[in-house]
Amino acid sequence: MTTLRILGLIALASCSAQIFAADFEFDRPGEGLGTGITPVGKVAWEQGLPTVQYSDSGEQTITRLNADMLLRTGIAKDLELRLGWDGPGWKQVKSNGQTDDEDGLGDISIGLKKAIDLDDDKLSMALLAEAIIATGNAGFSNEEDIYSLSSAVSYQYNELVSTAITMRYEWQDSHWAVVAVPSLGYQIKDRWSGYSELVYRKAEGVNNEYALGTGVMYALNDRVQLDASVGVDLNGIDRSYFSGLGLSVLF
Repeated sequence: MTTLRILGLIALASCSAQIFAADFEFDRPGEGLGTGITPVGKVAWEQGLPTVQYSDSGEQTITRLNADMLLRTGIAKDLELRLGWDGPGWKQVKSNGQTDDEDGLGDISIGLKKAIDLDDDKLSMALLAEAIIATGNAGFSNEEDIYSLSSAVSYQYNELVSTAITMRYEWQDSHWAVVAVPSLGYQIKDRWSGYSELVYRKAEGVNNEYALGTGVMYALNDRVQLDASVGVDLNGIDRSYFSGLGLSVLF
């Protein structure tokens, strides 16, 4: 193989990596939905390490841990298949001086995500149809299947700041719910980036629910990302928090 050909292949690989990195994004962390699609023939593995939820009503405290995961693979240029699992979970309940521990497996999910071409360099959009199948153990399951349709629109203001909004419409056992997630993304320094978001949810027969979340991401390279996030629920007088660590890898 000639030196010129070797240099040509190296340049082509470098160019492909740059294009690949620009077009793809992981969906971890946060409740918002990204607009990027996994390339055809590639698999993105997004793993919680774990996700933690804590609530304190004054009379009872509940701590939950689960190692949720999501697999994404491109099946067309603008379409990806998503398979998720809430993973193994652990729950501890402290009440009246007693402590109860239990563990179990969570629900699975399947979805299709479609990118919408808006013919705009700064504006992008995606749609997600998803079903969460209540296959988990009691105490770690939604108990009834959840079907949802989500849309996400993202606008890149400049190299440092972007904004997005995700809208999700859910149906579970004849009951509807709507979720809105406006978010702000920002580049911090070099491989560090972050986000902040507000989560609003309104379900039939339930008061408005709000939560705030923020997090940081560190890109080890174009295909590996570490993340950390924290958040607080703003519902009622109970103290409720959530946090998580995550690892995302593209194969």
